[in-house]
Amino acid sequence: MKKSNSKQVPLATTSIPGQSPDSTTHFGYEQVPIKEKASRVADVFSSVASEYDLMNDVMSLGIHRLWKRKAVHLCAIRKNFHVLDLAGGTGDIARLIHKQLGDDGRVTLCDINAEMLKEGRNRFIDKGLFKGIDYVQGNAEALPFEDNSFDCMTIAFGLRNVTDKDAALRSMYSKLKYGSQLIILEFSKIVIPVFDKIYDEYSFKLIPMFGKAVANDEASYQYLVESIRMHPDQKTLSNMMENAGFEKVQHHNLSGGIVAIHRGYKI
Repeated sequence: MKKSNSKQVPLATTSIPGQSPDSTTHFGYEQVPIKEKASRVADVFSSVASEYDLMNDVMSLGIHRLWKRKAVHLCAIRKNFHVLDLAGGTGDIARLIHKQLGDDGRVTLCDINAEMLKEGRNRFIDKGLFKGIDYVQGNAEALPFEDNSFDCMTIAFGLRNVTDKDAALRSMYSKLKYGSQLIILEFSKIVIPVFDKIYDEYSFKLIPMFGKAVANDEASYQYLVESIRMHPDQKTLSNMMENAGFEKVQHHNLSGGIVAIHRGYKI
């Protein structure tokens, strides 16, 4: 299928907020200056953008598609909703949302990485989908939207890459309308005994190998495996959501806790 010209749909952008140069944060298992993390994460996703969906199929044996459908189902989307798909990447979640919207509904695909966003935009265009979709390049820590703008918000496999997750959750809360919900789909902590050891063996030994074979990028997938281990577990993330203002926070473990869906409401 022929790729559409990326100039057809301009991207709205926002700058990345400044960080203290004296502080460090984790980049996988490595400690790096806070001001460097966003650019290093950007390099990872720019490198893997074109093969990102294929690698997701390979790594999860296709199960990631079921996880995403479950997350979108929990959104309870109505025809006239305006939904923000944050860290939306290649747009697979946004396309599931788009199918549920009517003529008055919109989905905004937002990602900090231009290459991932362009990949998602091209896939919409290649499918002949032009109406009811916006593309915005933006940072989750300071979302470039008016407060109380969205009827629902999703972020799938993106929160763990954010430098300041607390700031991002506060920003998400402020942009949701009252009575609306945030759905977070993210890797989490295995809750089945012994299975965590099998999962570790698979993750650390095979996923970087797949990354090298499929995407010609072993290092990026080594980072992705490490970033999963550094992400807050189910209880910690629930507490972070509550601290950001969300109420009725709950989580649902999928595949034994390999991933979890967190849901919280702005009331």
